[in-house]
This record gives sequence, C-alpha cells and structure tokens, in this order.
Amino acid sequence: MNEHKTTGLPDKIYSDILNRILDGEYKEGERLPTEHALAERFATSRPTVREALARLRADGIIMTRHGSGTTVARRPDPDVRRFAPLETLSDIRRCYEFRIVTEAGAAEQAALKADADDIAAIQHAWDQLECIIETRGIGAQDDFIFHLAVARASKNPFFITVMSFIEEQILFSMNLSRNLSLVKTVERQRLVQDEHMAVLEAIRRKDGPAAGLAMRAHLENALERMFGS
Repeated sequence: MNEHKTTGLPDKIYSDILNRILDGEYKEGERLPTEHALAERFATSRPTVREALARLRADGIIMTRHGSGTTVARRPDPDVRRFAPLETLSDIRRCYEFRIVTEAGAAEQAALKADADDIAAIQHAWDQLECIIETRGIGAQDDFIFHLAVARASKNPFFITVMSFIEEQILFSMNLSRNLSLVKTVERQRLVQDEHMAVLEAIRRKDGPAAGLAMRAHLENALERMFGS
C-alpha cells in the first residue's frame, strides 16, 4: 500500500520553497517572502502556506524569529533530489531521529550482552560493507544487516522487532544516504565505515556508554550529511 497521499498544495509549496533553497535562490540567513506574498504566488490561502512553512520549520530548514521574519536556517544536500522525492524528506528525518534514540540504546545493551557469535556477525557485516566500497556498490541491505546484527547482540527482542517493523523506511533512508556518499568521495564512504567500526570496537570492549555514543554519533552524522549545509 502506498503510504503517501496524492500530493496536495502544502506539499507542492513545501517542495517549491525547498527547491529554491537547494538551488540557492533563497540562501542561508536570507528572509523568505512573506506569507501574503507566497499565498499570492500559489493562489492559495495563508493557512495553506503556513502548513507548508510549519513542515519546513519542523525539518530545521527554516526558522522564524519574532520581528525578523522567516529565514533559511540550512540548505540540505542538493543531490538528495537525484534519489528521493523532496516530500519524503520529512519522513526520512523522523526515521533518523527515531533510530538515534532506539539504536543507541541497542548498541549500549549489545556491548554488555554480546557473545562471541554476535561480535563475529557484526564483524562479518562490516567486512561485507568493505567489499561494497571496493566494488563501488550501494550496499543499503548490507548496511541494514550491520545495524540489525547490533540489535540482535542486545539480546532484547524488542529492538529486533522495531528494526524489522520499520525495515522498509530504514532501507529507503540508507539507500539515499549511501547514494549520496557514492556521488561524493571515497573518503566519505570510509568515514561511514570508520563510524561503524567505532560501534563494533566499543561492543568488543564491552563498553556500553561508548557503544551508545558511537551509534548516536554515526546516525547524527548521517542526518547531518543529508540535511546539513
């Protein structure tokens, strides 16, 4: 079943403004047109414009300060348009925000409870991701397997169930993230692998806080690489 409804006017306004930010027409720190001007441009009401602006604000792309109007807060990576519809960006951000909380906890538990087989499974998943870099592949499924192996190592079935339940959304965001890395530099791919290794090494040392922090840093960095300047 398609989860996305037919694109409505707030979606179109959201995408139009975001496209203009990505193209540099609206630059970071610059003010956006007023709600009244945007309502005239799209031949719609101000509440409809307000709905689109609220989504952009929630995504951290614009911000509004009393007395200074609405300005551009940050410009996401323009390459996102090559791999995902702009209206899905809000869902991708929410998915990452949820994963930061849950997977950091899973990694911390994994460090305390992983046995030799669990650590071998995480290492094997990391090795597969190394092969993906060498063959210039995408590796979203392999990336998911790495994160799932960490969840399994927590010995808590709830972490595994959550990961499996949102697998489709995770794979979608991983595909976008890894495609973006692929069109950048090999160094960026290596950085992602180093972040994975930091998680693995902390689990191997049985250092729960370090494992949680390493996983949180990895997912926050992934979000920043996509949505940051």
